[in-house]
Amino acid sequence: MTRPDPFVTARAVVATHVPGARQAWLAGSVVQGRATATSDLDVTVLLDDGQPHRVSLTHDGWPVELFVHTQASIRWFVAQDLARRRPTMARLVASGVPLLEGDAGAALRDECAAVVAAGPPALTGDALALARYTLTDLLDNLAGGGQPLEVAAVAVEAWRSAAELLLSSQGHWGGTGTWLARELTSYDESCGTTFGPRLLDSLQAALAGDPAPLVAVADDVLALVGGRLWSGFRLEAPAEALAAPRTGRT
Repeated sequence: MTRPDPFVTARAVVATHVPGARQAWLAGSVVQGRATATSDLDVTVLLDDGQPHRVSLTHDGWPVELFVHTQASIRWFVAQDLARRRPTMARLVASGVPLLEGDAGAALRDECAAVVAAGPPALTGDALALARYTLTDLLDNLAGGGQPLEVAAVAVEAWRSAAELLLSSQGHWGGTGTWLARELTSYDESCGTTFGPRLLDSLQAALAGDPAPLVAVADDVLALVGGRLWSGFRLEAPAEALAAPRTGRT
């Protein structure tokens, strides 16, 4: 079944569900030329004021993710995403195609584009040490073998941890699911490396019973940040942990 033009549907969704919109942007796979039979429409709407929210709905056969925001809420989510190194909100706006006439929201879109282009700060200090330790521990578990289901679970986690450590330590955006894969591809393209396909091939090998290639590529990632870290690792609990409320009877 052929679905209607995504831009026609997106504009209809905005007119129906957010008639007071100042601007709206359509982003995601349909804009990037990566749409599949199950792709949805990512529509971000800008209001002057109101309650920011998101809602999932279906319109003209299209699944739609509708993100309704004000300038303040968009900036708040951009800041939250920057802290976790995943530019979800900024990308929805910066890469989105305007759906309404006029230049409302243009300055905000440029602001989001600047955030995406700048990238996140590189992982350092305790956060970097914890990431190194976590991956080191996973590799030790992987080398130890075990039940097939457990080994598979550790392999997947080691793959993810290696990918995230690579990106975050080099000041590159991370992500989840397809976005993590896309960020790996983007990193390889910008740096002339092959970590993406190496991680894929090594994960497949590990799931088939041979963890050695995954250990090797993860060690190459760790080599960029000082190598494995286990013995001597120390991480202080945050100060707020000292003020945690008591549990149980007093």
